[in-house]
Amino acid sequence: MDPLQLFPAPLSREAFAPFGDVIETEGAQRIEINEGTTERFHDLATVDVKSDGGHPLINIFRGQPRPQPIDIHMVERHPLGSQAFIPMQAHKWLLVVAPPGDAPDLSQLRAFRAEGYQGVNYHAGVWHHPLLVLKPDHDFLVVDRGGLGANCDEIWFEGAGATLVV
Repeated sequence: MDPLQLFPAPLSREAFAPFGDVIETEGAQRIEINEGTTERFHDLATVDVKSDGGHPLINIFRGQPRPQPIDIHMVERHPLGSQAFIPMQAHKWLLVVAPPGDAPDLSQLRAFRAEGYQGVNYHAGVWHHPLLVLKPDHDFLVVDRGGLGANCDEIWFEGAGATLVV
């Protein structure tokens, strides 16, 4: 059986809403602060890390490209908290997601292409593929949940899985 082919759609707030928040300045509430020298783009994502006594972690993840086309054989979720990825370089990157629930099947996968100025915040329980970058050493500021409890579930697809066509 041939793998399902996924073609990434442009990342937008509307298309990504079932999976989480798009973190970008476009369309954000703007507030002038610091005596007019700074513009604050306000409340860009709903960070959810308090479940079961969790606490926020701020990390940097450094991603490496995978061979293309990209084989998708698994997804993961974080049931106890959200997970935000904010790129630190202006490189495009990719996302593969599926709705929250017990176990997604291949037909539920959606792919997005993010611009280098767009981050995302996966809501708790949303299935997603680990970081998919197109350039070497692509750094991301990651806001995640720390604390006790099992906060990473993985599902491996049987058979050919899916192929992300870049």
